[in-house]
Amino acid sequence: MRRLWLMFAQAVTVALALLFVVSTLKPEWLGRAPQFVTQPAPAPAAAKPNPVAQITSSVAAADVNSLSYASAASKALPSVVHIFTSKEIKSPRHPFANDPIFRHFFGDRFESMPQRRSGLGSGVIVSPDGYVLTNNHVIDAADEIEVALQDGRKLRARTVGMDPESDLAVLKIQSDDKLAAVSFAPAGSVHVGDVALAIGNPFGVGQTVTMGIVSAMGRTALGINTFEDFIQTDAAINPGNSGGALVDSNGNLIGINTAIASDSSGSMGIGFAIPVTLASNVMEQIIRTGTVTRGWIGVEVQEITPELAESFGLASREGTLVAGVMRGGPADKAGIRPGDVLTAVDGKAIHDNHSMLDLVAALPPGSGARFRILRDKQAADIEVQIGKRPPLKKEG
Repeated sequence: MRRLWLMFAQAVTVALALLFVVSTLKPEWLGRAPQFVTQPAPAPAAAKPNPVAQITSSVAAADVNSLSYASAASKALPSVVHIFTSKEIKSPRHPFANDPIFRHFFGDRFESMPQRRSGLGSGVIVSPDGYVLTNNHVIDAADEIEVALQDGRKLRARTVGMDPESDLAVLKIQSDDKLAAVSFAPAGSVHVGDVALAIGNPFGVGQTVTMGIVSAMGRTALGINTFEDFIQTDAAINPGNSGGALVDSNGNLIGINTAIASDSSGSMGIGFAIPVTLASNVMEQIIRTGTVTRGWIGVEVQEITPELAESFGLASREGTLVAGVMRGGPADKAGIRPGDVLTAVDGKAIHDNHSMLDLVAALPPGSGARFRILRDKQAADIEVQIGKRPPLKKEG
């Protein structure tokens, strides 16, 4: 019995071994096909956004015209001209020019010989019949003035009138056809942050456009002109730009480029332009009468400092202190005295020296105006007969 059980066990073991070998190597003998399990392909990872590609596509999709000021420039460029000036100067006479011995050896070579000095600047055509607005310092003392148009024509110009106190002047050129006059920006349309284009002839290189923004408005007390109300801009303004146009993004004139703040005579991002409101007022008077007429009362004024306000017992620093009165002038005749504080003109408040100067200058000579003053802490009204502001005397 034991022997039969042993043989059975061996037979089963061999059979199982054969079954394993056949199922592994020849499964088809057993009537079964091999089974393959497939895994689903992993979903492709989401592509990471490419910021450079996004920016590029955004710029490409943007309206190209919105990134350009070509239309504004093309509108204003024909109205901006180059101004070339020259004047005759005489060199100093040699101190020994009259000495006979000196003249025997050197002749008259050291005699005072006339020479011509040239200058350049820019201007803006303001009417189709040839009126050109520019800076007074561009043409001051010039005896020959030539204007070059954008199309290359060069025309002689004559001076219609000058106003040194605002640094503005008007020229007149003659042309057989109508000229391209600039369009003026509406009053009150200029704001800090607006785009500004400066057009002129910097360093004589030719017509040039630079771009910036309006950095500030109403700049005063700079010591450039008597009457100041400058637009400040960071559009590059260089020598030769004086008298040229400062225009807005629509090509409308907003100012006349006049000066820069610089340590190197080149642009440092601080340029000043006379606003078109002031320029147009001066221009209209010059074209109409050849000069600019302003009111005047004959006083010297001083800013009210905190120390002066305390010593005079003033509640605020509003107004301006009369430091001197011209003998026989309108203020003297009306009874205004040194030490008075002017606070208003015809009901319009005087805030400082600059506002007082502007308010008086706007009054027509010969008219009467009521001045509110403070004297010994007491307010009073004085009627003043306005005089005509005398012309600015040239230094030297």
